[in-house]
Amino acid sequence: MTNYFKQTAPFIVPTTDNKLIEEHFGLATTKNENFSIAHMIAPPNWSEPYQNPTFDEVTMMVKGKKVIEVDGERIEVSAGESLLVKKGARVRYSNPFDQEAEYWSMCIPAFSMDNVNRES
Repeated sequence: MTNYFKQTAPFIVPTTDNKLIEEHFGLATTKNENFSIAHMIAPPNWSEPYQNPTFDEVTMMVKGKKVIEVDGERIEVSAGESLLVKKGARVRYSNPFDQEAEYWSMCIPAFSMDNVNRES
């Protein structure tokens, strides 16, 4: 038994909006409910519905920038910056810009469709 796990094949989450989501650790890959970590690339002019998650989410920007709306406040996050959105906030993630946005996302506890509470 080893005290580490090297991820060599992250789970590619199927999407219909051309966003790349590669879960490295979490429910889909390691069955870990405590946290999830995913690498993401949002295409230009991408957005998703508002949500009210029951997890904290940290976004760490690698390239480009994106907009995160938290409880009605619009926050622009650029490469090299990060943002923590606390559970219970009404939040919406988007990339209204003309270049793709690359970032990492960490959710505590792990992301699942059951605890994201997306608005329709």
